[in-house]
Amino acid sequence: MAGKAEESYTEGVDMTTTNAAVATLTEDEKQEENERPTWGHKVDFILSCVGFAVGLGNVWRFPYLCYRNGGGAFLIPYFICLVAGGVPVFFLEIFLGQFMSQGGIGCWKICPIFQGIGFATTVICLLLNVYYIIILNWAAYFFGRSFTSILPWSHCDNPWNTEYCTTNFTKPDTSSVTNMTNTTMDGNMTAVNGTNTTLQISPVVEFWENKVLNMSEGVEDLGEVQWELAVCLLCVWVVVYFCVFKGVKSTGKVVYFTATFPYVMLTVLLIRGATLDGAADGLYFYLNPDWERLKDHKVWIDAGTQIFFSYAIGLGCMTALGSYNKFHNDSYKQSVLIAIVNSFTSLYSGLVVFSVLGFMAKEQGLDIKDVAASGPGLVFIAYPRALSLMPLAPLWSCLFFFMIILVGLDSQFVGVEGFVTAVVDMIPYLRRGYNREIFIAGLCVFNFLLGLTMVTNGGIYVFQIFDYYSASGISLLFMSFFECVAIAWIFGVNRFYDSIEIMIGYKPLPWFKVCWTVLTPLITVGIFVFMCVTWSPMEFKHFTGTYYFPTWAETIGWVMVVVVILCVPVTAVVKICQAKGTFRERWREVTTPQLQYHQLRDKDKLARGLSIDSDPSTPPPPYSSLQQYDTAL
Repeated sequence: MAGKAEESYTEGVDMTTTNAAVATLTEDEKQEENERPTWGHKVDFILSCVGFAVGLGNVWRFPYLCYRNGGGAFLIPYFICLVAGGVPVFFLEIFLGQFMSQGGIGCWKICPIFQGIGFATTVICLLLNVYYIIILNWAAYFFGRSFTSILPWSHCDNPWNTEYCTTNFTKPDTSSVTNMTNTTMDGNMTAVNGTNTTLQISPVVEFWENKVLNMSEGVEDLGEVQWELAVCLLCVWVVVYFCVFKGVKSTGKVVYFTATFPYVMLTVLLIRGATLDGAADGLYFYLNPDWERLKDHKVWIDAGTQIFFSYAIGLGCMTALGSYNKFHNDSYKQSVLIAIVNSFTSLYSGLVVFSVLGFMAKEQGLDIKDVAASGPGLVFIAYPRALSLMPLAPLWSCLFFFMIILVGLDSQFVGVEGFVTAVVDMIPYLRRGYNREIFIAGLCVFNFLLGLTMVTNGGIYVFQIFDYYSASGISLLFMSFFECVAIAWIFGVNRFYDSIEIMIGYKPLPWFKVCWTVLTPLITVGIFVFMCVTWSPMEFKHFTGTYYFPTWAETIGWVMVVVVILCVPVTAVVKICQAKGTFRERWREVTTPQLQYHQLRDKDKLARGLSIDSDPSTPPPPYSSLQQYDTAL
């Protein structure tokens, strides 16, 4: 199919007509509407990609998955999925955005029948923006509560503490208990002593569950909005707005600080963590491979989903960032650097995390496996507990949560920029005057109102549903699969390589051609099949029990997944129905890439009797002045 597409690429040309409504605009209005900004400097693009891809998933998710799946042995499937799946799709999205100079929706003019990918990724991005900022909200709250002489989660003398709160954990004496039936030791979090049923809860757990979350019994009982968290959420959204309201010109400058300072903070924390008693045990646990775990298919599923999650692919945001590059920018070398920095950050964060966990295990006399926790539990329970045990605890706490805010902040505003780019490219009118600023303000207010449901008493349950389903592994896997099919098998992988050569002056490694055509689709399908086979109902484990979500709540989650996935086939059917002629003619029309003069290969220009620019480094004409050609398949 790809070969057939290559052969017919030089066939007829159709000139696109101009919308009659545009003719009524003044010349200045038309120029403003069609003018598309670009990065002020190449470093802006690199740091923006690093800032978005390197997020909270690198800080807590990778170290935890590495710990849970055999330590150093987890790195083997991780790097296999990285080389054969994550990096190729990451490169594809960057190249696609730069080649088409369009965001997540407009870029799929390269293969109109798959424009549903753009709508799907835009929906994912919108949902992600709603719930991802809640993590920043929690971090901002911890940051504000750190400005005190004694951290409130370091002791049990607070109004929200219960009689079970303790700072001195003791393991149950099993030798003196004859009828021990329910003894658990959940890290520094909870412990139940069999005979006396003595519940021991750390003050940091009670601060998290009783004060920050103020959890209700379940998603059925949302309760009231917690106004302290609501104010924090409003403040974070205000910061995000002022980071993105002027477009890439402002975003590109903000990331100079937000994308680099976390590395300074991680280094400081690593130095501090390495000097703690027990740090060596934590690092050994992190890096010591358990080769037997490679036989477990769950290890490979975790590795694959972590790659797609940490590289932020399938969201349309990398396409948006790439679209702001100049057409002849060498994004290939830049993408290699971004990929290296991304994976390095995950490994580096693991060193920081497990040096501290080793200290905590030694301090409390527990095994390291009993103090490690996943997701919010690692950042908002394990780390605050460790920070409270350090000298100058409030200072370290302020620095740590400031770093968490920065790590998540650039991911958040780049996510917002990705959504805005997709919409503005579809509605150029929003570029005129202050329309863009007003649209972004309205978007932030809308997302803020939706986010209020996650700062209620039952907000953590709403958050878990969004986190599990909206930007889930299933959705991202489907998007990556469709992207590879559209580019490699419909547009043509050889033609895409030629397009890359037009931009950067040379072709990338042939390895990417193999991945886009065969390996990456197989990996995504394989991971999806394993996920379906091992699927289990959703549950939320907290430190006083396990909550199982009701069927109606999971149904809402699955509706989000189905809506995202259906965008692709529904759009394809609509495109075919709107086309005219026989099915063969309709197929030809919906698979015809809508390219402009500077995007055509030399042989295609010759086939049309067009002149060939002998200097490939010459920048293309302004976007608004280009005539658009339909290059038939």
